[in-house]
Amino acid sequence: MQLITNLIVGLEMGELALVDYFVMGEAIGIVATLVVSFYYSRKQMQKLSIDIETKILNDMDERLHELTRIGVERPELIKVINNVHQDLSSDVPYAYHILYTLAHAYHMRQRGVVSDNEWTGWLRWMRNAFRHGTIKEIWETNIEAEKWFDPAFQDFITKEVDIGSMSK
Repeated sequence: MQLITNLIVGLEMGELALVDYFVMGEAIGIVATLVVSFYYSRKQMQKLSIDIETKILNDMDERLHELTRIGVERPELIKVINNVHQDLSSDVPYAYHILYTLAHAYHMRQRGVVSDNEWTGWLRWMRNAFRHGTIKEIWETNIEAEKWFDPAFQDFITKEVDIGSMSK
């Protein structure tokens, strides 16, 4: 109690020595340093979390590409995951492989991993593939997109790659 009374009396006097100003400045500096350190460490943790998620997605995508590569090399094995009652040429498994690659590029763009310049190149490549190749017909007739691709990617193909206007 005596300490508080002495502190109040000292503040009422209004006399602070130069050392007292330095002590207060030091305390404010320490608190500010802690706040700045906390802010940047939190930002670093968020970036690390995104990097880890991206690495996991890339690892999963590599496995999917390996599976589709095997399907391209040996189309008869596709019946393991989709028991279709038709003879598949190697075009359909290759189209799946291309579409999975495009879906991966699309999802990496959504996550902010792909830069604007890279994305412009990918988008141009996708549109040209759908305009000049047979992948458009395979997408519309042979691939049941709702079974194999997420709705966001299906909407992207329909709206951004613009399948509807390509037939005109």
